Amino acid sequence: MATVTSKALARTAAATSSTTLYTVPASTTTVVTDIQVCNSAATAATFTITLDGVDLIKTATIAANSTASFELKQVLATTKIIAGLASAITVSFHISGVEIV
Repeated sequence: MATVTSKALARTAAATSSTTLYTVPASTTTVVTDIQVCNSAATAATFTITLDGVDLIKTATIAANSTASFELKQVLATTKIIAGLASAITVSFHISGVEIV
């Protein structure tokens, strides 16, 4: 029987170049369920998030001092990655989901 564990997949400040935020562990399937993007700066910023090299959110603008929320159900197989970047390091990513082993 499979074990399902709810988990914070990534909680990190964005980099200004594409960076791996999460890699699905061996013998595991991950379902990404929520993505929160926060911009703590007094100016707008942009961000991009990819799942396994495919753009999920591409160069989206996030207003100053705001948070954007995305609910989804995206399945990632073993070794697949979530990557992201932003135009400013004042942007942070909070990604949640479940791991199925």
